[in-house]
Amino acid sequence: MTGGPAGGPPAPSGPPSHPAGPPSRGPLDPWPDTVSWQPVSPDLIWVELVRLSAVLGVLLLGVAVGWALAGHWLFGAAVGALVLLGVWRAVTVVRAVHAWGYAEREDDLLVRHGLLVRRLSIVPYSRMQFVDVSAGPLERAFDLATVQLHTAAAASDARVPGLRPAEASRLRDRLTALGEDRAEGL
Repeated sequence: MTGGPAGGPPAPSGPPSHPAGPPSRGPLDPWPDTVSWQPVSPDLIWVELVRLSAVLGVLLLGVAVGWALAGHWLFGAAVGALVLLGVWRAVTVVRAVHAWGYAEREDDLLVRHGLLVRRLSIVPYSRMQFVDVSAGPLERAFDLATVQLHTAAAASDARVPGLRPAEASRLRDRLTALGEDRAEGL
């Protein structure tokens, strides 16, 4: 008898087949699949890289001056370590900016970010006290702004960086209106 169990068709050989589609996400994965995530502007990468360059430039200048004055090989090793740290941080900046996202739902706003430690903040519209839009000199140079949400619990404040000013204003106005509507029902 060459058939499978109970005289049916032969049993398939090899590993079991899996249905096509995305891999299943675990219960601890914080990014819900049912949400339409809005990314932040990729120009935020440049803002973060300029900040990183400024900090590394000051540190490298200090170590280079120490190396020139003392001539000790440890200063040269420190320069090498700072360069390696800068390259590693530049790669993580790019990945971290791509990890930022936000989603507007019916009753709350979701904000996600993080690479190693993923963070998902869910801010109910009814809990928002005020919404702040800010843009420092570097952000303004790249035509970006940050929306900051403030709630009664300071630990639950969320922010969405890297938005174009028009989108930041739209989001601020929408969140403020939804917050007022939801607060009236309490």
